[in-house]
Amino acid sequence: MEKKEKKRRLPGVYPAVKKDGTPYFRASLTYRSKHISLGSFETAKAANAAYKAANDILRETGKKKITIDDYEEGPVPFEKWVAMINLRDNGIYCRGPIYLRYRYFEYYLDKDTILRFDASELFYYTHHTIQRRGGHLFVADYGSQLNIYARYGIKNFAVCGKDYYFKNNDRYDFRSGNVVIVNPYFGVTKETVRARDTFTTRIHVRSDLIVGHYSELTDAAIAYNKAADILEAAGIRTNFNRNYLEDISEAEYKLRYARIKVSKRIVKA
Repeated sequence: MEKKEKKRRLPGVYPAVKKDGTPYFRASLTYRSKHISLGSFETAKAANAAYKAANDILRETGKKKITIDDYEEGPVPFEKWVAMINLRDNGIYCRGPIYLRYRYFEYYLDKDTILRFDASELFYYTHHTIQRRGGHLFVADYGSQLNIYARYGIKNFAVCGKDYYFKNNDRYDFRSGNVVIVNPYFGVTKETVRARDTFTTRIHVRSDLIVGHYSELTDAAIAYNKAADILEAAGIRTNFNRNYLEDISEAEYKLRYARIKVSKRIVKA
């Protein structure tokens, strides 16, 4: 009886039962000694359809070699589709919608949205799924949502084209050297006044307050810290961020801090 049951079983389909007794079907296949789970399905037919689609990708059973661009909504999720094509072409199975290139890899949010990262980032993004909400890209890490832009030195307040830019104008290309940070500090904006570059420092207390205008970027960053200290000492509890300046010594920081002037509006706040 057991042998007859096995004969009736569709290829790549494995029946299972949920805790509440509801039957369902798992689909999977093995390719190059790698066992690939394709997901759970309500019917054996749906599970078998996923198996067939995956088999077509990996073993190139059709007349045409299947590519990432061929994806259409169906039994195989897009993430698995990309991962299997990468396994077929590059011999490596990566968790997530990742396709390896020479010295970098592509991470597909969807067919038309491709992020590019250096090969050194592969381990991180095979263990962290990139999610998108509005214009924000983030990963879940230890229970928190981390903006991936911060991983490349881009602050939450930063404005593209002003505080940072992409050399090749592709805002999804995070490869080394393509992300250029113009302003790495909180509260600082580079402006041109009377044909001269200046750095304006602002701090937000109900509205933006101008702390001052400075000729050097580091002075503007220190001015923000000084303004935050003054406001917190006055009883304003906003949990201001602080700028960390790693290129100057503690002694030099203290000298500049004492020398730098801030707006009287900040002092009297």
